[in-house]
Amino acid sequence: MPTTVREYQDAVLKAKKERGFSILAHVYQSPEIVEIADFVGDSFALSKKAMGIAEKNVLMCGVRFMAETVKLLSPEKRVILAAPDAGCPMAEQFVREEIEDYRADHPDVIVVAYVNTTADLKCVSDVCVTSASALSVVGKLPKDREILFIPDCNLGAYVAAAYPDRKITLWRGGCPIHAGVSVTEAKETIARHPGAKLLVHPECTPAVTALADYIGSTTGIIDYAAKSPDKEFIIGTELSVVWHLSYRFPDKKFYPLTKNLVCRNMRLTSLPDVLAAINGTGGEEIVLDEATLRDAKVCIDKMMELA
Repeated sequence: MPTTVREYQDAVLKAKKERGFSILAHVYQSPEIVEIADFVGDSFALSKKAMGIAEKNVLMCGVRFMAETVKLLSPEKRVILAAPDAGCPMAEQFVREEIEDYRADHPDVIVVAYVNTTADLKCVSDVCVTSASALSVVGKLPKDREILFIPDCNLGAYVAAAYPDRKITLWRGGCPIHAGVSVTEAKETIARHPGAKLLVHPECTPAVTALADYIGSTTGIIDYAAKSPDKEFIIGTELSVVWHLSYRFPDKKFYPLTKNLVCRNMRLTSLPDVLAAINGTGGEEIVLDEATLRDAKVCIDKMMELA
């Protein structure tokens, strides 16, 4: 049995080739997992990548809603979640009955669901969005209809600010990690690094994003840092992004907005989990019934049409 990181990585690479697996790793995963993944990116980008791969077995190193989205877009593939307990508090903040009740009282509403939602919630939504596509997609929706934006009220507020003439209803909900960043913490970090650009995810509160030099998705933040001539950056998203950027661009300096920007669910996936899932002794296969596969994909198809 392997006992070191390198030995586990070698064992994973050997096993995935023998068993016909493709490994998807969200960018928030640890460096040792990112290094052995076939594709690394944000949740929806990974789902689109999975559609075009030859392998019929897909291992998701991320959280449950991401694995569900892969299954929705590639129902013919066998999708395994490496760490079955890896959920997303934001994705699980509502149940479909709440949306159905709201629809009953507001029959003309357009339900816009952030991709960080369960497949069950996507079934009762009209269009899906990512943090990168939200502004574009919402801008193309009918202007005379109310929008219910779920579940992240902070991303929703970011969208609403861009369209002040639209009626956009926000509910409770959001990423407890990003939303947990306080203005005081942000200002203290800015004061310690006065020459650094602040790059912030829109899941942070409006008071924090108001301080930013750039607001965007995880991929957007990485691309901005990669292309910018600036040499110092404060990263207002999950701590792992600081690590990945530091590895890729050793001539630049990256600081976390706060040390508390850590997603514990993303930390649940380990190299032993990955190896066990590929070997069939761990992980969990994502199984969705035919109705869910059909109904939940409608809002994703609509996003792809509009975006």
